[in-house]
Amino acid sequence: MKGIRSYALVTGAYWGFTLTDGALRMLVVLHFYKLGYGDITIAFLFLFYEFFGIVTNLLGGWIASRSGLKTTLYGGLALQIFALLMLGLLQPSWARILSVAYVMAAQALSGIAKDLTKMSAKSAIKLVVPDDTENTLFKWVSRLTGSKNALKGAGFFVGSVLLSTLGFIGALIAMAAGLSLVLLGTVVALPPEIGRSKKKVKFTALFSKSAAINWLSAARLFLFGARDVWFVVGLPVFLSELGWTFAGVGAFIALWFIGYGIIQAFVPDILRSVGREKVDGPAAQHWAFILLIVPVGLVIALRAGLNPSVALMVGLAAFGALFAINSAIHSYLVLAYTDEDSVAINVGFYYMANAGGRLLGTLLSGLIFQWAGFQGCLWGSAAMVFLAAVLSIKLPRGNPVQLGVAVEAAE
Repeated sequence: MKGIRSYALVTGAYWGFTLTDGALRMLVVLHFYKLGYGDITIAFLFLFYEFFGIVTNLLGGWIASRSGLKTTLYGGLALQIFALLMLGLLQPSWARILSVAYVMAAQALSGIAKDLTKMSAKSAIKLVVPDDTENTLFKWVSRLTGSKNALKGAGFFVGSVLLSTLGFIGALIAMAAGLSLVLLGTVVALPPEIGRSKKKVKFTALFSKSAAINWLSAARLFLFGARDVWFVVGLPVFLSELGWTFAGVGAFIALWFIGYGIIQAFVPDILRSVGREKVDGPAAQHWAFILLIVPVGLVIALRAGLNPSVALMVGLAAFGALFAINSAIHSYLVLAYTDEDSVAINVGFYYMANAGGRLLGTLLSGLIFQWAGFQGCLWGSAAMVFLAAVLSIKLPRGNPVQLGVAVEAAE
């Protein structure tokens, strides 16, 4: 299926979902921190979100291969609306243990919804790019992923503003209403066969037999664990301890994601400008080792007594730029290593590892911050970046994008 109109519809739905996803994360963190919940408890609120993302990516690719990406896309949007309304029924009079269990259940549905929607959009791009145009594929992957992250950052800001103006319940209802409009606007003539495999996909195909996909997925797990180990709990709580307001924390993290998304959208141009004209396995290894410098450098800066707010702004800017390059390279390679008929299966497997990394990072974010503070979270990030770099050594040199003149032609 090569219909750009259909891909645009999928992408638009993904954008709408991403805005509510980022807002919901900020709502939950700030609302429960305000209620006096501890760091580990807040981290646990997201565990089912990440765990069920792992299961969803694994099974979602198989379901999409059999029934089409349209099914998984609509299912993801509908589940997110239900999860938002479910959270809106939370009562402050409930016992704390009941509230935590209830939020974890709602977050589980939200995690399923997020990864169904993501897998649908990321798989669709392989199906609309003409064959033998790897430069265009890399460019489109970067644009999609970059725009998504920019909107997620905007969602963080929206979430903090909605919490300040409408309150927790009002914010959830407003987001559910907005996403319902997105779903209604998306239920148009998407071809039912989009993403459906031409041959019957067996359940055993869930686990990729490609060594390249397996090594890339393992590297992806630790790459995203390295981000979330200090982003999920450590960073917003640390900024709050420094005296930042909820709106200030939300705005700062939102701007980081927006900037990170903008950079990610233009990674092909950035790589070409610095003379890195091949994007393959060794490129993933190279940029991961460069990323390792940032969390280590931040620890040194904080221990040297530099202003923590200033150090974080500089360090986050560097981390965002380098993380964007790493993520864009990974997102291209997973599509370069697969074919159209197995794209949903392989992308689902790959994003299962992505969700596993987020789960690991989320859990460790609360635990490490509780035991070793924010600097401990940074050391945890450095360790996981190192593992991602080492695993990238096993990625093949094949399927490189040769940047340069061909990219200009793709414009």
